[in-house]
Amino acid sequence: MTYTFDWVDAFTSRPFGGNACVVVHGADDLSLEQRLALVRETSLSECAYLVGSIVAGFGVRYYVAHQEILMAGHPTIATVTSLLDRGLVPLVDGRAEFTLEVGAGVLPITVADGMITMTQPAPVFGQTHDPAEIAALYGLSAKDIIGVPQTVSTGTPFCIAVLRDKAALRRARLDLDRLEAYHSARGLGADKAMEPFLVVREGETEAGDTFSRLLLPPPMPPEDAFTGSATGCMAAYLWHYGLIESPRFVAEQGHWMGRPGSAQVEVLGPREAPAGVRVGGQGVVLMRGELAL
Repeated sequence: MTYTFDWVDAFTSRPFGGNACVVVHGADDLSLEQRLALVRETSLSECAYLVGSIVAGFGVRYYVAHQEILMAGHPTIATVTSLLDRGLVPLVDGRAEFTLEVGAGVLPITVADGMITMTQPAPVFGQTHDPAEIAALYGLSAKDIIGVPQTVSTGTPFCIAVLRDKAALRRARLDLDRLEAYHSARGLGADKAMEPFLVVREGETEAGDTFSRLLLPPPMPPEDAFTGSATGCMAAYLWHYGLIESPRFVAEQGHWMGRPGSAQVEVLGPREAPAGVRVGGQGVVLMRGELAL
């Protein structure tokens, strides 16, 4: 069997920027083992598989190397970029509106003037975490963290930890043994384990307002170049706790990896009860081909 695919760089307007994702078309009959094997074969953090849907314009499922994830940002941008590139979404005056069914539900998608925007669901604010314990996962101290880290989900949960400055962000090194012990002590298996999303309230360029890192354990790559789902969670956290002045800002990530990426972000609703998060970015098709299985 052969399947068409696109290799897309997401959250960037140029090749080799942002975060890469392989998007496979017509993937309904691919088994779980095949989907996971392709992620490992590419050495990417995630791959996307377009499937049928009876509730949305398109269905898509996202996978990391060892499991499905219900919501993912850069694969969403990559999927829409692929659909647009193949002419499967018609544009009228450079605009389109449609829906994607992902594992977490239905995402409204807007395309306007080359920008792809997803509307992530209302954030769910979950468990809080001891700043000293989160800091220790990275060889940092509690004083490097502002406020109280908290698990937030707009489809996929992330522990959001705000660092004081980029010096602390640069020093961060994930201690895999500590992370495993942290998950084990809380009864978090592979399907519920979380890696903190580290953010500072300044960009790496003049255009940015935040800069982030997501350090990952095996079998995933050591660091994610741009994390759109975590960016939505981070935005909701910052807005809810008054750590940003405006609900609209530019998020940056990946620059220290040589893969600069950025997103236009807008938190919807009041600080006390955010109603959703818009996360927008661009994408570039780097390769087109056929997958032979």
